[in-house]
Amino acid sequence: MNEIRVIIADDEPGMRLIERKMIERVEGFVLVGEAEDGNELLQLVEEHRPQVVFLDVEMPGKTGVECARQIQDMDPGIILIFATAHDQYMGDAFEVYAFDYLIKPFRVDRVMQTLERARDRLIRAGGDEPLPALPRAAAPRVAAGRLMLRHREGVSFVSMSDILLVQREERSTVIYTTGGGRYVTSDSLGETEARLDPQVFFRCHKSYIINLNQISAITPYGRWTYVVRLNGTDHDALITHEKYEELERMFS
Repeated sequence: MNEIRVIIADDEPGMRLIERKMIERVEGFVLVGEAEDGNELLQLVEEHRPQVVFLDVEMPGKTGVECARQIQDMDPGIILIFATAHDQYMGDAFEVYAFDYLIKPFRVDRVMQTLERARDRLIRAGGDEPLPALPRAAAPRVAAGRLMLRHREGVSFVSMSDILLVQREERSTVIYTTGGGRYVTSDSLGETEARLDPQVFFRCHKSYIINLNQISAITPYGRWTYVVRLNGTDHDALITHEKYEELERMFS
């Protein structure tokens, strides 16, 4: 795997120096940008497309939580690690699906552990065991009909039975289908969800909708989030702890 691109954002130069030194100590990571405020962070994310972002909560311009929401609308697969002196924002951080929440002053081994887990997540070679398999539904329902998708060039028609995954990506809604199909639509994720069969398609995360019949495995991601792997695609989805529990009830 190529080096993992990292951006750090903190309005304190001394803290950015500490984070930079820690990142340099872990093999496989490269720092591609540093931001002093939230607006600069978003510009750097647009420019460098990092895989990991360290960000403070309280920053000038935009807060870390505000930045996290916008970053997830660009690419929900970016790993967000909050690094802050304020533990009272932990709940807000995990509402935007933070991978981890580090409290200043950092313990070196704690940061190293977080970086190693992030690397394992990105290369899909971590030591986490898959979660227990969901019970098989009594009679999986097949999605019927076709979905009309609006986009700049006009419209496309996609068979609902072929849809594996719907996600937010580059501030658009993208549909992945069997056989490697990819369709970009100007419809919002909510608008697309309203047109899908809720017995087949499941909103597992604010940025993802999955085909329940195509789940192959679920593995841990962060403290309160998991990764859903799907049949027939290299793309995966995130699912929150609450949604995983809902999924268990659906399959019971």
